[in-house]
Amino acid sequence: MKKYISSLFVALMFLISKAEAQIPKEVPHPDNNKPLDLSNPADIIIYIIIPVVFIILFFVWRSKRKKKNK
Repeated sequence: MKKYISSLFVALMFLISKAEAQIPKEVPHPDNNKPLDLSNPADIIIYIIIPVVFIILFFVWRSKRKKKNK
């Protein structure tokens, strides 16, 4: 009987949490996202160049830090 009540409680919690989970109107929804437009220079800079620069800077910083600790 105790297992039945606890499973019922868990099932109700999942149903309630599913009913309360809604996507706000101010954020992009999964159904209205556009694909990345590589003909737009701003998209190339934001999504390709800046992350690559951050990765390179991270490895440079890490190598300088390792040399400093030796």
